[in-house]
Amino acid sequence: MNDFLTEIEYAGLMSRIKRLSDEVLYSTRDYYKTVGLDIEPNWHLIFLLLEKHKCMTITEIAQELRMSHPACVKIIKKMKKKGYINTSTDDNDSRKQLLELSEKSKEQLPVFREHWNAGAKTTEDLIKNSPHFVEELKEMEILVSEKNYKERTLSHLNLK
Repeated sequence: MNDFLTEIEYAGLMSRIKRLSDEVLYSTRDYYKTVGLDIEPNWHLIFLLLEKHKCMTITEIAQELRMSHPACVKIIKKMKKKGYINTSTDDNDSRKQLLELSEKSKEQLPVFREHWNAGAKTTEDLIKNSPHFVEELKEMEILVSEKNYKERTLSHLNLK
């Protein structure tokens, strides 16, 4: 089967990465539904951060995950609606909402962790023929953080 994104090589690479990410996301969502988990694929990062730090603000979570603040707010609202997160107002700054895992979360974490560990093994299976994938991805992330796509592309056009 022909794949246009593969045919155009580097010009299609970012779209292929996005497509792969979307396929895994939708499949993970379907998996959670099949096994009866009422969580979303991107929630596990929040669960793990709050388990580690006990209490964080949305801004701190967004910074830690390098995620936009609005995207983080959207995830947190859904998690709160499902009863996984408790919020309180910071005593020193009433504008800040402090987030922590609810009792429901703490009870469910062992079950979730079993599924997340299985998912990590699935990821390992998917990249087993690319033993340096994680290191190479990290290198690409570093390069983009040092000089973003726009800056790099403009330099190839000799524009400033």
